[in-house]
Amino acid sequence: MRLFFVLLLLVSVSCLAAEPAFVIDIKKTVVKKQLEDGVSMEDAVESMKLRANILNIKLVAELPLSKQIEAMGQSSQHIAIYQFCDPLTAKIMVEYDIHFAAYLPCRISLVEDKKGQIWLLMMNLDMLLEGSNFSPELKVEAMRIRNSLMEIMDAGVSGEL
Repeated sequence: MRLFFVLLLLVSVSCLAAEPAFVIDIKKTVVKKQLEDGVSMEDAVESMKLRANILNIKLVAELPLSKQIEAMGQSSQHIAIYQFCDPLTAKIMVEYDIHFAAYLPCRISLVEDKKGQIWLLMMNLDMLLEGSNFSPELKVEAMRIRNSLMEIMDAGVSGEL
């Protein structure tokens, strides 16, 4: 019996020291696109807002995170988060599975990196689409939202109005 407890203790300790079985490469979970030359942050934001409006996607929140950081007494590169949503599709997704609420609304972040380059980033929705057991109708709707968000992001990257 004593040997059993010693073995159990050894197994427990080795499990605690082991590498995690599931490691996420964060770079693979996002779509990241650099603004084209000559496109300002203001142009990118205006282009995204206009394209969202054309596609009937609502801008439901703007979070000027770097301004909040600066208000707290620290300097920060530009970080802003724009939250887009099709409320009726969001409702359908949450009714289908309440866990989708954790992914709402969809975010596109405008971030300045350490080199001063400006990027747009958003969650790679293909991972969500591929891993979900949607009905055919819901999958079509989710793909429409994914395509719309990519179009909004591309408009921002190019500054296209």
